Amino acid sequence: MITATIFEAKTNLSELIKKAQKGETVVITSGRDKTPVARLEAVQPAPKKRLGLMETPGFEIPASFWEPLPLGWDGESDPE
Repeated sequence: MITATIFEAKTNLSELIKKAQKGETVVITSGRDKTPVARLEAVQPAPKKRLGLMETPGFEIPASFWEPLPLGWDGESDPE
């Protein structure tokens, strides 16, 4: 849980909203004793981003991927 004063919330509202979208709760406080007066939560948390193809269910790297490349793979003739 994150706490912020009203001044901090006004100054950093977009940052606090991003944190709320990630699932965190932001409590807004007021006064010298920092009494909680409001809570900022996402209506619907943002879905987690996938990192790419490697994270796709069922994706496998073929065994031939790890084998060395054949000589002359770059279009040049054999060095022998």
